[in-house]
Amino acid sequence: MVVPPWYELPPSGYGGIELICSALVDALCARGHEVTMFGAGQRTGTRARFVSTVAEPQYEHLGEAMPEVLHAARVTQLLADTQFDVIHDHSLSGPLTAGHRNAPTVVTVHGPADGELGDYYVALGDHIHPVAISDSQRRQRPELRWAATIHNAIDADQFVAAHTSDGPVLWLARFSPDKGPDLAIEACRKAGLPLVLAGKCNEPGEKRYLDEVILPMLGEDIELVVNGDRSTTNRLLTEARCLLMPIRWHEPFGMVMIEAMASGTPVVATRRGSVPEIVRPGTTGFICDDASDLPEALERVGELDPDDCVAHARTAFGAQRMARRYERVYRQAIAFARRPRRAIRRQTSLVPTRVLSAIGEARGAVG
Repeated sequence: MVVPPWYELPPSGYGGIELICSALVDALCARGHEVTMFGAGQRTGTRARFVSTVAEPQYEHLGEAMPEVLHAARVTQLLADTQFDVIHDHSLSGPLTAGHRNAPTVVTVHGPADGELGDYYVALGDHIHPVAISDSQRRQRPELRWAATIHNAIDADQFVAAHTSDGPVLWLARFSPDKGPDLAIEACRKAGLPLVLAGKCNEPGEKRYLDEVILPMLGEDIELVVNGDRSTTNRLLTEARCLLMPIRWHEPFGMVMIEAMASGTPVVATRRGSVPEIVRPGTTGFICDDASDLPEALERVGELDPDDCVAHARTAFGAQRMARRYERVYRQAIAFARRPRRAIRRQTSLVPTRVLSAIGEARGAVG
């Protein structure tokens, strides 16, 4: 299991990919697999054997290229003299070396697949076995040779199902226009409800957006929590009347939705990306076609049963289910790798041989 170099596992604060990987690793170990994890830091709270590529997690350099590239290079070096059945890579740069590995590489596509990230995975061809995290994400790049669609999952036991129906509305994300914190403010004010804005704000663009757009909108009806740790965010999820997700983009998944439901907290969201695959309208939340419909939905969340939210999170998004589905992908990748391949004629020169010969003859070269 190759994880990004930004945070230790499980994450103490922000870290959606890390939360997924932690749940998957422990579920696979519980099912009898021997898992070795390559990541950053000096420890892991998972059941995997841990191999570190760098002593300190690189979260302060999140968004920079070099920590990711260096991590990939060191993983490649460490993998050279080892033997595994399958490699599951969650990093960005690591799959570049998949064609030189001695085991097949399964790649979970954690970001949007409709832009350059999708182009990247298409270019890697059959060196990787890409897994989509939602049908919505998969539809963005139909030509990619998807191995499967597997929804992200959590260890539901890590969340306390103690929903507070009269608490504030909670927005929990990174500070970005795509995540719609400004829409959350407007919707809550129209509904006359207090709001907690809790978000990640480490990268320059996030800081600029918070300072220039969100801070001027704040008032006494809004509580701001920046870079809260995991215990803080879990508490906020439990205390919230509902989670509000007024997203403006095709969210590939949205881990916070299943974290909220595992806490017994319903979700109100705009119909974008994976939202319709995660929220059951009228049971675990409400889905709005337009941001103008959000205030009415916020007023209706008291109609929903917190127990239904918890049951849906545990049944549809439990870690054991995710692990079973990845096992099938691993077996498919291993079987594919063992298939006899036709020999590929390699062209070692950048210039066709006939052209080189013509150049040589023109210069009087002897063959």
